[in-house]
Amino acid sequence: MTRSRGAGRRGTAGPEPALRDLAESLVEYARKCGAGEAEVSIVDGYEFNVDVRKGRIETLVEAGSRSAGVRIIKDKRTAYASSSDLDPATLRRLVRNAVRRTELGSPDEFASLAPLSTERVDAAGLDLYDPAIAGLDSKTKIGLALRTERAALRDKRITNSYGATFSTNEIRSVLAMTNGFVGECAQTYCGLGVGLQAGGTDDRVEDSWSSAKRHFKDLETPEEIARKAVERTVRQLHPRKVPTQNVPVLFEPTQTSWLMGFLFGCVAGTAVYQKATFLEGRLGQRIGNDLITVVDDALMPGALGSHPFDSDGLPCRRTVVVEKGVLKSYLCNYYAARKLGLQSTGSADGGGVGPANFFLQPGPGAVSPADIIAGTKKGLLLIRTIGHGLNAVTGDISRGAFGLWIEDGRIAYPVSEITISGNLGRILETIEAVGTDLDFNSSVTGPTIKVAEMTVAGS
Repeated sequence: MTRSRGAGRRGTAGPEPALRDLAESLVEYARKCGAGEAEVSIVDGYEFNVDVRKGRIETLVEAGSRSAGVRIIKDKRTAYASSSDLDPATLRRLVRNAVRRTELGSPDEFASLAPLSTERVDAAGLDLYDPAIAGLDSKTKIGLALRTERAALRDKRITNSYGATFSTNEIRSVLAMTNGFVGECAQTYCGLGVGLQAGGTDDRVEDSWSSAKRHFKDLETPEEIARKAVERTVRQLHPRKVPTQNVPVLFEPTQTSWLMGFLFGCVAGTAVYQKATFLEGRLGQRIGNDLITVVDDALMPGALGSHPFDSDGLPCRRTVVVEKGVLKSYLCNYYAARKLGLQSTGSADGGGVGPANFFLQPGPGAVSPADIIAGTKKGLLLIRTIGHGLNAVTGDISRGAFGLWIEDGRIAYPVSEITISGNLGRILETIEAVGTDLDFNSSVTGPTIKVAEMTVAGS
């Protein structure tokens, strides 16, 4: 299937002046319509996505899109509106209607724009835009996906392909507010990956690998992605069952990533003021051991989660969330910060709180993944999980899992049909080793870790 919509695509790194002018004019118009405070965001994007399978294109999307979002605050009442039509007359009508709709809402004492900050982050210095991505033609992009799948299928142990995908995004955004803030940002993204299957009907295993970067030159090659996808898939062939037991569990970086994502949800200010996290009220307390330092850093040049300002118009920054086991900060937008009596961490994302580059930081005592495995008498190397099974209120974890069994410091055989269970708080307290293999292939990530003990439920 092929879809194409929108023609507006440019190769420049900055938003069109017209978008900034439009945003500022709408903010001023909202004032004239009686808004106490107003915020206007305009996004101009171009996306490309191709899915190929067995050498054929299954889905091809080339799409240009523009949208505008409006937030109006009047008498502590808030209304939101959005449109994909950037015609000025349409947007002025949108603003007028939003101002009127504030009368229908309930007052909220914490409803307010953030005060204008004197700090500014240099967007250009964050290196978020790659003109090389805008310069890629469709044939080249399709060729990258085809080449990745072709390289993977050369391995005769691979019996099927779930397909390869190549995607790019070019985004230009403008944010304007009645407090005087006007911010502009241009960003790019590209990603390439492939999913594979190995084994027969009664011994079928699957896995994948992908690479995602802001700059095309940093993307892993199709051959490297194919090699990793093949290795990750075939290592699961001929799995065994293991009896239920409590053993050390080693998390590969892909698994540490979801664990860090769970932790992020537990330190987000929105969850804290809603009392929907077991870490509510724990600020300043020890929640892990000395190996645990977790950082949320929006200022890493070229990283996937970096931004110069958040959706409240506040400068993004580097925040140490957990330092040597002590919970130092919740991550807050301006609203959550006001509710909690704290300061915003520049973490506003739309109407909520979002991560920047949120990661477990290897310390001076970090060791190689090979040495972590070698130091494990018996345990599980966790390589993939399925299901949800995460409870932020209690910190409890229960997920279906696949892994590699470790005996006498060596990988012995793959295991399947197991469930891992534990508690995030207990995990943070009992991590015995942190690896050296931190890779920012995702905005929420971490290296290999070894947890002293979790329950592995099997046969």
